[in-house]
Amino acid sequence: MAVANKRSTMAFFSEPSDQYCHRVRIVLAEKGVTVDIVDVQAGKYPEELLEANPYASVPTLLDRDLTLYDANVMMEYLDERFPHPPLLPVYPVARANSRQLVQRIERDWCRLVDTILDSKRKPAEVTAARKELRESLIGVSPIFAEMPYFMGEEFSLVDCCLIPILWRLPILDIELPRQAKPLQEYMERMFAREGVQASLSKYERDIR
Repeated sequence: MAVANKRSTMAFFSEPSDQYCHRVRIVLAEKGVTVDIVDVQAGKYPEELLEANPYASVPTLLDRDLTLYDANVMMEYLDERFPHPPLLPVYPVARANSRQLVQRIERDWCRLVDTILDSKRKPAEVTAARKELRESLIGVSPIFAEMPYFMGEEFSLVDCCLIPILWRLPILDIELPRQAKPLQEYMERMFAREGVQASLSKYERDIR
């Protein structure tokens, strides 16, 4: 706990290529939070992070005497600590639906991204994951024609979780067909957001 007190501002330890770090960086940027973003490489973490996080993992957020090391917990903490603009609905049912959508994105899509980018996976596993992710995104594309954001009228934590996946499509070797136009238009709108642009690491900027 004393480690966090060494800093006068919030610190966020982030791996530039990691999709889970990216989602938290989007929240930080959308909220306009003053934060010291510390880029780290996998397996080469600074002593400060190792002392603060018992799991020696990223993302890790230090805020005074508080240490957080789960991306979803971080996002909700930031949304409560910096309430404007709100990134979760006010009412319990809507908030629960948003949380469930975040979980579905992780179970249905994030795991596929992790498989595709895992150099230890067999080629057949990577190919199958890429095919499943592409077909799934094409399948949900019509949903994006119904609302300006993913399953909502307002930009939310759900979008913050989806954007890092869509931004990485070039390195996932996934191209969307014309029939996915609603999703492609959503991507254009989201990628143009000031907060999304501000969230990007140099590695992520080089993807596109």
